[in-house]
Amino acid sequence: MKILYFAWLRSKIGVPTETVELPAEVTTAGALVEWLKSRSPRHAEALANSKVVKVAVNQEHVPYDHPISSTDEVALFPPVTGG
Repeated sequence: MKILYFAWLRSKIGVPTETVELPAEVTTAGALVEWLKSRSPRHAEALANSKVVKVAVNQEHVPYDHPISSTDEVALFPPVTGG
């Protein structure tokens, strides 16, 4: 699975993208975020407050209970404001 990090998540984690092999139990966007926290202290710090981490799967915003698969592209980013 390809994961993209944006804005301050990219800075805190230290990479713009990574490709990972998902464990079988990671089947939703929320489970992915929780699993990513275990990958490194940088991941844990960046993803600590999941209320501010938004998820897109294959370029569509999704809730944390959205199903994912190993062929998806997942983007993680902070809330976006505009005006």
